[in-house]
Amino acid sequence: MVDPLVLLPEFLLLAGALAALLLGLWTPRDRQRRAAVIAVVACVASAVATAGALPGGTETAFHHTWIVDGTTGVTRLVVAAALIAAVVLCRSAFAHHDRETEAYVLVLLAGIGAIALSASADLLVLLASYLLASIPLYALVGFAKDARGVEATLKYYLMSALVGVLMLLGAATLMLAAGQTRYDTLEASLPQAPTGVVALGALAVLAGMAFKAGAVPMHFWLPDAAAGASPAAAAVITTVPKVGALAAAFRLVDMPFADVDANVPVLVAAIAAASMTLGNLAAFGQTEVLRLLAYSSISQVGYVLMAVAVAARSDLADAGLAVYLAAYAVANVGAFAAAAVAPRARTISEWAASAARSRWLVLSLTVCLLSLVGTPPTGVFVGKLAVFTAAGDGGFGWLVVLAAVNTVASLFYYLRWIAPAFTQHTASAASSAADVTPADVTPANVTPAQSAPAAVVHVTAAGSVVLGVLSGLWLATTVG
Repeated sequence: MVDPLVLLPEFLLLAGALAALLLGLWTPRDRQRRAAVIAVVACVASAVATAGALPGGTETAFHHTWIVDGTTGVTRLVVAAALIAAVVLCRSAFAHHDRETEAYVLVLLAGIGAIALSASADLLVLLASYLLASIPLYALVGFAKDARGVEATLKYYLMSALVGVLMLLGAATLMLAAGQTRYDTLEASLPQAPTGVVALGALAVLAGMAFKAGAVPMHFWLPDAAAGASPAAAAVITTVPKVGALAAAFRLVDMPFADVDANVPVLVAAIAAASMTLGNLAAFGQTEVLRLLAYSSISQVGYVLMAVAVAARSDLADAGLAVYLAAYAVANVGAFAAAAVAPRARTISEWAASAARSRWLVLSLTVCLLSLVGTPPTGVFVGKLAVFTAAGDGGFGWLVVLAAVNTVASLFYYLRWIAPAFTQHTASAASSAADVTPADVTPANVTPAQSAPAAVVHVTAAGSVVLGVLSGLWLATTVG
């Protein structure tokens, strides 16, 4: 008998999605905000239910195929917070759209899929969770039904279907090797199975998590999908499924793949190195805001995968993973929210011109981007410190050095966005003092439709700093 309270956060999100959908069917187009309110309330309720159960231990459901522990709890909280911001951004992007309500429903369903990925303790549940975390996002990416969105959706769907089949083959291979699909039984059986078969199955299953996280070499779809979607949808696909996939990968390396002879940690470390390096290199030449952030998210995955690589080797890995996932989600959503403030400004120079008069917006964006770099006292700084320490303890000193080099290198392409914004703001301030409007500066007074994304930027910027201070104190207490 399953205690329904074990799955209460997921039930609340599902109830919110159903309630929003039903209400939207009977609500006039100009009053669809009611559905957004219901979605936000569901996310808040899910977060409260999760926070109330966090001090508890590990629980399982559905014959040990669903596990609720610290990793699941962190994923629930991070996803709920990201969904709240996503609903606000979708409200700004799709207000009065014919199918505005469906956008909120898709966001909530994708969030449930991400949580299911992190809570999966069985390969079959993992496969079902992969689909739930993917199918709603296909529709969300192409929600505007323009040419770029349709192309992005097609690329996302085809790549996802291919990787899904690969995951299915991997799960079948591992079942053939061990005769089971549950993680606890796989952990006991796989070390005695043929190494080649286990390595092939593990590689295929981890490929699915790499795809959802946007890690190399399954990253090709992400820049096109982010650039073709609205900033609101791009914020979702680069945040919500990543959190669930990385938590799922951590659980796989920590449980069924912990003692196999295939040396899975080295494989994950190699993927981490390639992701952070190629993501940074590709970001250097980007002039389009959404593409730059997409490649940035690829590089960020590389840092998180350092904790995954040492999941079974370092006691600090789970704490580092929790802090980094939370900090990355906050900063990444803030950066995409900044892009949503001026959705028609696709390039860095266009965005800088449109935001020239918004001093606080530029300042908050700077905090979010510097947080992604890992500048103290932001949350990503604490997360990187914990992840780097865990990787060093786990025997991957070379990966720590490479990650430090990539961290410094990433500062340059973030500055390529920040510097023009400050330059345009200075020029705008000077022209205002002289009562002159230069031709190359677009007035950037935030319109009512854009005020919500601007508020998200400010909140996430403040949240990055607060999270850095609080997580630093928590880590110091925990480690000490």
